[in-house]
Amino acid sequence: SSAKSSDTYVSLDLADEEQRLYGYKTLNLLNSHGDPSMMSTVVYSHIARDYIPAPKANFVHVVVNGRSWGSYVNAQQFDKTFLKENFGGSKGTRWKVTGTPWADGGLRYLGDDLAEYKSRFEMKSNDGKKAWTALVQLCQTLDETPLEQLESALDPILDIDGALKFLALDNVLVNSDGYWTRASDYGLFRDGEGKFHLVPHDMNEAFALGSHGGGPPGGGPPRGRGGPPGGFRGGPPGGPGGAGGRPNHGSIDLDPLVGLDSERMALRSRLLAIPKLRERYMQYVHQIANESLDWEKLGPIVNGYRDLIDPLVKKDTRKLVSYEAFATATRSGLEGDEPSLRKFAVQRSKFLKTKK
Repeated sequence: SSAKSSDTYVSLDLADEEQRLYGYKTLNLLNSHGDPSMMSTVVYSHIARDYIPAPKANFVHVVVNGRSWGSYVNAQQFDKTFLKENFGGSKGTRWKVTGTPWADGGLRYLGDDLAEYKSRFEMKSNDGKKAWTALVQLCQTLDETPLEQLESALDPILDIDGALKFLALDNVLVNSDGYWTRASDYGLFRDGEGKFHLVPHDMNEAFALGSHGGGPPGGGPPRGRGGPPGGFRGGPPGGPGGAGGRPNHGSIDLDPLVGLDSERMALRSRLLAIPKLRERYMQYVHQIANESLDWEKLGPIVNGYRDLIDPLVKKDTRKLVSYEAFATATRSGLEGDEPSLRKFAVQRSKFLKTKK
């Protein structure tokens, strides 16, 4: 295994190339940094998979040399198995848009020098110059095509409807590591027909729960992993947070049309500048808010996850938040001032109903 910030990758085929666990060869174990609910990724995945191809996610009880290390989240790898499950085959090219506080993977056109793109996009398959050139073409088409011609120009090379759903999920669920604020932390797949698709990647800090969870109980040791203190994120100076400006976690009242003037986030700003596409995007925003955040449907899911991992969280001395913070973030009621998944679902849905 190898640790990267809050992720630990376990390759099950290291010694035996044929070894799999329920058909999968990689575990991506997340320590829920910045997520007092310890289930942001799992809930995000549960919602997103109703709309677009998104990684599966579940909970894993980690035991090392007979000692419990508590409950971790396991997110599906963006690999050929994922492609076969979601796109009917593995032919095509994958890129990972790695997240940093000042990332620049928003698909803006950077000229024809491939080095500019290779510094921002990590190709996960060895498909060479032809695939890189196709990515450059996508960026150039997004940036330079007149708006009245943009939809027809993009249609052969981009899953436009999937992109709109990806952007709506990113915003409605307030993914504070998402495209809307960092222009990064997602997967990009060009299928065998030459069409690009966007896939969620980092779903660990959503639902406006932020870093309210506090530190380890009793000043105990962290779990050996984690991101930068304070969850610092955002874009370069020069505009409002989430639109290429000051770092922005996002909140219950995040504007669904944030960042429409951002050159850095070309996918958002250019697609949503087309009235017909902006209207369709807002339809998805309202659908997610009204249906997926409906607590009558979501509540039993969250409560079931909470009851499943509660005994492990209570006993875990290495977790990054206190048990009290976990209990607050996953509570069934709406009492108190601290954020919770239920409070987010109710208040976010109510806020978005006011937006046209």
